[in-house]
Amino acid sequence: MGFGNMFLLNLAMLVTVAYLVNVFYKYGFKRLSRRTNYLLSIVIMILSGWICMKFGFQVNDDVIFDLRFVPLIIASVTYSNPITIIVIGTGIGLARLTFGITDAAIAGFINLSILGLVCACLNVWMRRSQSRFAVKGFVTILVVNVVFSLNSALFGVYSFNKYMLEIMPIVFPLSVLLSMVFAFILRDFQLEHRQYLELMHANELLMRQTDELHKAKIVLEERAKQLSIASRYKSEFLANMSHELRTPLNSIINLAQIIAESDDTEDDLSEYGRIIYKSGHDLLQLINDILDLSKVEAGRLEITNEEVVLAEVANWMQVHFEHIALQKNIRFEISREEGLPDTIISDPQRIAQILRNLLSNAFKFTHEGCVQLAVRRALPEEGVQGDWLVFSVTDTGIGVPNEKQSAVFEVFQQADGSISRKYGGTGLGLPISSNLARLLGGFIRMDSEVGRGSVFSFYLPLKPGKAGEEVKVAVDSRL
Repeated sequence: MGFGNMFLLNLAMLVTVAYLVNVFYKYGFKRLSRRTNYLLSIVIMILSGWICMKFGFQVNDDVIFDLRFVPLIIASVTYSNPITIIVIGTGIGLARLTFGITDAAIAGFINLSILGLVCACLNVWMRRSQSRFAVKGFVTILVVNVVFSLNSALFGVYSFNKYMLEIMPIVFPLSVLLSMVFAFILRDFQLEHRQYLELMHANELLMRQTDELHKAKIVLEERAKQLSIASRYKSEFLANMSHELRTPLNSIINLAQIIAESDDTEDDLSEYGRIIYKSGHDLLQLINDILDLSKVEAGRLEITNEEVVLAEVANWMQVHFEHIALQKNIRFEISREEGLPDTIISDPQRIAQILRNLLSNAFKFTHEGCVQLAVRRALPEEGVQGDWLVFSVTDTGIGVPNEKQSAVFEVFQQADGSISRKYGGTGLGLPISSNLARLLGGFIRMDSEVGRGSVFSFYLPLKPGKAGEEVKVAVDSRL
């Protein structure tokens, strides 16, 4: 077997060892401790050198040519401790003695021990150098091969001239070339191994995050369940309590009204009766609002679809607010567009409740000018599709700033915190009206300017059965 074939066989054996080590690490070594893996890697390096000698080119009984120095090249790149590299070089040199203690074996031991010191120095240089990895690798391979060849010429059994003139011109180029080939192959193994480790780390991290998310999901579901139960209990409590409070409160209001309207009582007592009646009536209105809100939250508010006469709705609002308009010296106008249907199918009680809330707010915040209720069809430029009936309540009151307009539809919110002290009220009217409008298949839009008044438009589908998809688009832009 020639030098070329021998070196190729050595290269094949080294690649096989590298592959087997990679497989063993994936399925066995990775479960061992870091220290154990470190010691095993040193043993594998020495074993690789021994395998190279075992399958080397044996010139005679004493002389063997092989790539035993290649594991040292890999060690100089892989390990961070120079002492470890010296141990590997000495170990490979001692492994040479297992083939017999001869002059060639002792020369091989000396050669590998010196080469271990050289590789340790190269390791220190590579860790301190700023050069690219490819450059450092090439310099290391070249230096190791040169030193190995010189040591073989100086300490080997062949004369210096014979080795340098006959053997080195053949062995040196082959060893450099095959050393570089193996370095590239091992580099590829290393990159694959690094990708494998990164993938394992990413999988472990993903599994931990998945477990944490699963635990967090369980906790959130449990909390959501508790909040849902608490919200249901609260809504049921409010609904029941509001109902229980209304019965005695109605009695107080009725008795107060009797006292206030009695002609046989003194003036002060009659005035007290009127105060009790007004306070009781306001409290009853608040309880009714809380009752409606709690019913909406609890899903217990029922909508009845029946025939609604539009003319009667206008008359209800006229009768209800005409007296208030006279008291505040404000014009109250109601208009109805021509061509509207005489009747629609909806819930007359909830329509009246929404309009009462909108008109009550309009009169509350308007000191002069007028309040108008207009009943008309929705225009195409208003951004709605289909047939919609619009109840527009327009006032010339104080108006609402742009940045505060979204707050008026929130529960217990008003455009200004001082509003409740100046004008009274809890801020439930508009949220209840907005929820009721959605239950009826419609929505409420607001257009307001400070100092000029507001327009609240209640959109109600003329055909409730076909309004589902249209209202979904329109509700988002109601403010």
